[in-house]
Amino acid sequence: MKNFNKYIKSAVGILAALSLGAAGTSCDDLLDTKPQGSFTSEQIGDDEAVELMTAAYASLMCHFFGNNESFAGPINNWVFDVRSDDAYKGGDGVTMESYLHQLEVGNVQSDNDVCNFKWRNNYYSVSRCNTAIRALKSAGNLSDDARQSYIAEMKTLRAYFYFDMLRIFKEFPYFDETVIDPSSCRADQYTRDEIAGFIRKDLRDSYDILPENQEQVGRFTKYVAAAILAKVDLFVHEYAEAETYAGYVIDSGKYDLYPNFLDMSKPEFNNQYEAVLAVQFSSANNGAQYNYNNCLNCTWSEGNLYGNGDDFYLGSQNLVNAFRTDAQGLPYLDGSFNDENVDGADYAGNVDPRLDFTFGRIGMPWRSHNYNEKWCRNYDLYGQYSGKKPYPAPENPAVKPGIVPWGASSLNMLLIRYADVMLMKAEALIEQNKGLDEARTLINDIRARAKRSVDPDYAPIDCNPMVANYAVEEYPATGWNQDYARRALRMERRLELAMEGHRWFDLVRWGTAVETVNAYYASEGKIRSYYAGANLSEDEIYFPIPVGQVDNAGDLYK
Repeated sequence: MKNFNKYIKSAVGILAALSLGAAGTSCDDLLDTKPQGSFTSEQIGDDEAVELMTAAYASLMCHFFGNNESFAGPINNWVFDVRSDDAYKGGDGVTMESYLHQLEVGNVQSDNDVCNFKWRNNYYSVSRCNTAIRALKSAGNLSDDARQSYIAEMKTLRAYFYFDMLRIFKEFPYFDETVIDPSSCRADQYTRDEIAGFIRKDLRDSYDILPENQEQVGRFTKYVAAAILAKVDLFVHEYAEAETYAGYVIDSGKYDLYPNFLDMSKPEFNNQYEAVLAVQFSSANNGAQYNYNNCLNCTWSEGNLYGNGDDFYLGSQNLVNAFRTDAQGLPYLDGSFNDENVDGADYAGNVDPRLDFTFGRIGMPWRSHNYNEKWCRNYDLYGQYSGKKPYPAPENPAVKPGIVPWGASSLNMLLIRYADVMLMKAEALIEQNKGLDEARTLINDIRARAKRSVDPDYAPIDCNPMVANYAVEEYPATGWNQDYARRALRMERRLELAMEGHRWFDLVRWGTAVETVNAYYASEGKIRSYYAGANLSEDEIYFPIPVGQVDNAGDLYK
C-alpha cells in the first residue's frame, strides 16, 4: 500500500481523468465542472483507489497550486485567532496582507482572501474525498471489509472539512459522493442543523467501522473519528455525546500528555503521545511537503536563523497577560489578569511557564538563543510576542532554511491533540453539571504537566526559572462548583491551546465572541492605535459566501 505521507502523482492524474476532483478544476469554477466520464470497476483496482485516498489526505496540506491558499486559507486556521482576543496580524504593517488586517479589526467583506481560500480549499478537499469514495465503491479488487474501512476514512476526512465550513460560513452547499453534479446544489438547500446532522452521522458510522490502529502513520483510526465528533458535538452543544466520544479516546489508552510541554515542538516526537489528528509533513522532495500553513508566521530572528521570517501571528498583550498567576499559582479568573501587563524578563510577578513555551519574550531564551528586539519585525507596531510552537530549534536537522525558508520543517501539525480531547471531555461534564471532580482531575493533569515542564536541563532551553517567577498549581476541590469550573475550563483552553487556532471558534460556540472581542478592542486599543473604531457585531460572526462564488453560481447562492 502506498505511503500516505507523500503526494502520489498518479493519483492527481486519476483525479484529472475523472474530471470530478479538485485537481481537475480551475480556481473559480470548482462547483461548476460537469463530469466528463468515469472509470469502470475493472479499471479501478486496489492501487488506483488507494492513490485517490492519498490525494484526499494530501488536501490536509492546503497546498494545491501555489502558496497563497496555504497562507490565507490554512488548515490550522491561525487566521481566525486574529479575529479573537489572542493575536495580532503581525508582519511589516497593516497594509501587508491587508485582508488579514481586515479580520483583525472586524471588517470582514465577501471579497476577503481568507473567505475565498477557505471556501476553495475546503471544497477542493471535499471533492477529493467524494471522488475517492466513488472509486472505492467501484473498485473490483477490494474485500468488503477493506472497502468499508477505506470509505470510513474518507467520510471522516470529509466530515472534518464540512465541520470547518460549519464553523466559518453561515450558509454553504452540502453534497456527498452520490451527487455527481455539485453545480446544482443550492447554498440554502440544508439548514445548519441538518448539515451538522450529516457530519455527525458520518462520524458515528465511521467510528463503528474504522480500526483502532493503522499501519501507516497519519491514516485515520476510530479515535480520530471520535475526537472530531466530540469537537463537532461541543460546537452544536450536544454535551452528552461529546462526553461519550471524548471518553472513547481517553479510555483507549493510546494517547498521553507529552512529558514536557516543549515536546510538541520537536519533530522527533511526531506521531507520539498527543498526536490524535496530525497532518503529516516531511523533509523530502526539496521541501514540497513542508508545512506551508505556518510559513508567514516565523519570527524575524536575529541572524536570520530560520532563513527569513515574516513574523505574522503574534500574541496579543491580552493573551500574554492571561498567563499571569496569583500567589497560589492559579489564573485570575475574574478578568483582573489584564490589570497589569506582562512584559519581557523584567516582569516581577508570577507567570504560568507555558507563556515561555508559547511566545518569544525579550530577555528570555528562544530554543537556547537570546530573544531580543531584533527578532521582532515591527516591534513598535506589533510588539514582541512571536509564536514558538510550530518551530523547532533552528539547528534541528528537520529545519532546512537553505531549501525552504520561514522556519519550515518536518514537524507535523496537530489539528487535535490529546490535551484538547481531555479538555473537551471536561467541558462536556461541566456543561452537564455532572462529574465535576472528574473534570477537575482532567484539567489538573494538564496543569501538572505544565508545572513539571520547567526543567532547566531540558534542551533546547525556553524557560529560565532563574529569571522568571514560574508558578502553576492545581485547582483545589474547595469552591469547585459549575460556575467556577466553567471559568477554569475556558481559561485552561486559552492557555494550553494558545496560538493553535482554537480560540475564535471557542468564543463562537460559547456565545461570547462579540462581548469578548469588543471589550478587547477597547482595552487593547490603548496600546494598538489601529484598533480605533474597530467593532464586531453578531451578524459578522460567520463569513459571507465569497462574492466570486456568488457571481459564478447564478441564483444558487445568495
